[in-house]
Amino acid sequence: MHVISKHALAAFWLKHPGARIPLEAWYRLVKVSSYSSFQEIKRTFSSADYVPPFVVFDVAGNNFRVIGAIHYDRQKLYIREVFTHVEYDRWSKAYRSKKS
Repeated sequence: MHVISKHALAAFWLKHPGARIPLEAWYRLVKVSSYSSFQEIKRTFSSADYVPPFVVFDVAGNNFRVIGAIHYDRQKLYIREVFTHVEYDRWSKAYRSKKS
C-alpha cells in the first residue's frame, strides 16, 4: 500500500521522539501490505477502528493513533492525522459531535 505521506509521521515523532520506532515499524508493515477491505486490515491490526470515513490505527500499545483515509481500489492510505492518545480523545469527541 502506498502511504501518503511519511512526512506526517516524521513531523509527529520530532515532537514526540518516543513515537519514532513504533511509527516507523507501522509504516514499514503497511507499506509492504495490500488490503482490499477494512476486514483485511483488522487481521493485521486487530485494534484498528473504522470511524467513517477514516481508519484509526492504534500504535505502540494505544499510545499513538494514526488516522488515515484509505482508497482500497488504488492501494493508497492518506495519513490525515497523527495523535497521542490524549490528543485523539479530544479530536474524536469534536469529530463525532460534528457528525451528529
